[in-house]
Amino acid sequence: MMHWSLRRQSSWIQLAGHQGNFQLSDGGEVLKLYSEVEAKCLDSLMRDQLKPFVPQYHGLVTRGEDRYIRLEDLLSGLRKPVIMDCKMGVRTYQEEELTKARVKEVLRSDMYQKMVKIDPSAPSAEEHAQKAVTKWRYLQWRDTTSSTSTLGFRIEGIMMEDGSIQRDFGKVRTSAQVTEALLYFTRSQRDILKAYHTRLLALNDALKNSQFFGTHEVIGSSLLFVHDHSSKANVWMIDFGKTTPVPNTSKLLHNIPWAEGSREDGYLIGLTSLITSLSQAINVASWQQEDSCGEETSVKYTEGCG
Repeated sequence: MMHWSLRRQSSWIQLAGHQGNFQLSDGGEVLKLYSEVEAKCLDSLMRDQLKPFVPQYHGLVTRGEDRYIRLEDLLSGLRKPVIMDCKMGVRTYQEEELTKARVKEVLRSDMYQKMVKIDPSAPSAEEHAQKAVTKWRYLQWRDTTSSTSTLGFRIEGIMMEDGSIQRDFGKVRTSAQVTEALLYFTRSQRDILKAYHTRLLALNDALKNSQFFGTHEVIGSSLLFVHDHSSKANVWMIDFGKTTPVPNTSKLLHNIPWAEGSREDGYLIGLTSLITSLSQAINVASWQQEDSCGEETSVKYTEGCG
């Protein structure tokens, strides 16, 4: 996952991911450890309809023995930014991962422990006896435990303005639960919710007209939501390390359920779910504001509240 840096008490702020994969350059850019797949995607995206929705890509740089992708720092200019990372799609693994995992059929005790920690009843009697599961079993199960399989996306984490990080969204599976999380994330501020809603509608249009999107299987990519106290709000597509082109004869729809072999990722299913939940959150925030104004003045609308 891509996680954007912020200098706060000389430490890195990351919602999740692997420590050491990111650095800040002297010019304020974010340096992400080189991935050939991601670099190719970003290069193509700089010439695509989606360019306004991805961080600016400034090529590669070498530091010591490591190569890095140079990217725009999406937190630049924001004071105490609030951040949410949503992993998009109805699955978070590539079809090739599933195929390889099935061929090897290696029993993994570490993945069994992860399953049991989340849901002790998830493993079968045989898996409990073995105290291990195969990787393909774990990959498929993992996506059914969150809104990935039900809504086409899941909330990976939220960082609030005080730097506190919330990652406990694994059991958020319904639209109503997502709406509640969005209200928490934005402190029920209508202007921020509306800004996000407008941005996602524009992204939806751009995706449907994008040559890149129509010809790529987008797996493990996130939408990064960022706002601050001044109500500046934006959404960015990030993380393309598992985004791969489909054969020249194919074009993906992105809005239908996945069937093995189809390479469909359900990205637009997730985007539609997010837009719906944002609409619901805007309605709730409006009701809350009206109720608040009514309580303070004993009238439904007063100056500054209507």
